[in-house]
Amino acid sequence: MAVRVLVAKPGLDGHDRGAKIVARALRDAGMEVVYTGLHQTPEQIVEAALQEDAQCVGLSIHSGAHMTLFPKVVELLAERAAGDVVVFGGGIIPREDIAELKRLGVAEVFGPGTPTSEIVTWVREHVAQRT
Repeated sequence: MAVRVLVAKPGLDGHDRGAKIVARALRDAGMEVVYTGLHQTPEQIVEAALQEDAQCVGLSIHSGAHMTLFPKVVELLAERAAGDVVVFGGGIIPREDIAELKRLGVAEVFGPGTPTSEIVTWVREHVAQRT
C-alpha cells in the first residue's frame, strides 16, 4: 500500500513552489499525494487529511505564522482521533523555533534547500513506524 500524503499551505502565504516540488518528489517516489493549494485554514487541512485518509501531512509556510498554524493542525488532528497522522513542515522557519514545534507535535521541520530525497526517505521511515 502506498503512503498517502497531504501537502498543504496554511495561512495567507502565497508562495507554493517548494510545496509543489515536495509533492512532486513524493509522488515520483510512489506515494499518493494530494496538494490542497494555497490559503488553507488548519480546519480545512485536517478535514482534507481525514477525507483523503492521509497518513502524513506536510505543511509549507513562509509567512512567519508557523508557531500558530502548525501546532493548530496537530491539535485538530488529535481532537478528531487522528493523532497518529504524521505532521511535518518546511519553509522559512527560524532554527530557534524548530525544537518548540517538535515539542508541540510536529515530527520534523525541513529548511530551504533540503534535498527532496531526504524528505522522501524521512517520510517513508516515519510513516512506516506509525502504521
